[in-house]
Amino acid sequence: MLETVRAGLVAAYDMKLVDELLQAYVDTKKNFYLGHLRLSEVEGGRFCEAALRMLQQRTTGKFLPLGKQLDTDKVIQQLSSIPAADQPDAIRLHIPRGVRMVYDIRNKRDAAHLADGIDPNVQDATLVVSVLDWVLAEFVRLHHAVPADKAQEIVESTVMRVAPAIQDFAGFLKVLNPDLGPQDHILVLLYQCGAPGATYTQLYSWARPAMRSNLRRTLRRLTDDLAFIHGADGRYHITATGQREVETRRLYRLP
Repeated sequence: MLETVRAGLVAAYDMKLVDELLQAYVDTKKNFYLGHLRLSEVEGGRFCEAALRMLQQRTTGKFLPLGKQLDTDKVIQQLSSIPAADQPDAIRLHIPRGVRMVYDIRNKRDAAHLADGIDPNVQDATLVVSVLDWVLAEFVRLHHAVPADKAQEIVESTVMRVAPAIQDFAGFLKVLNPDLGPQDHILVLLYQCGAPGATYTQLYSWARPAMRSNLRRTLRRLTDDLAFIHGADGRYHITATGQREVETRRLYRLP
């Protein structure tokens, strides 16, 4: 799915900018799900600088080359001054304001954290990755000729979730935490699979041998009793409540 996003964007933007944007997105999301939550690691800075250059290219036909210092305030001001008739609000206002938020969090929040019992790294990093999700979805919506909900679906199907507790061996997903019970084992597998989900045959193959005889019972409980997964058209998919369960209990992490 990431190649689908790339193909739509390189038709409108410089290839190096698109590759920088997507690589920064992938790196930021991986760091987030690996638990690297300091803003120096989950900051989205590279992503935002690539995004602003793409907006420069769209609105002026040129952009400041990568490697040169970007005056972000100036670029954001220039974008906001473009007449509404010339560019959509997403280009003039919404994406630049999202970028501005990420920069402000990165540059100012470390010095402003209060001893209030809330982990600011988790709080701020969660906001940053959510903004990056939204900005990428806006680029997809603008350049793939799809409605906003479909754009978000495309983004969610790329690298929305990375489970360090799963290792992919040429399509075989191995759960690296032997302490997970059958339900959690299946749940973290489907979390890793994301929007495409997995078939019963795949889940049977990925389950530990001792779990296989009761796999259908495990799937029924996850589906009917807990609403953590949903089965349709021969595939199982994790639900929003299932995602929240994995993230709240951090089942995706290595033991």
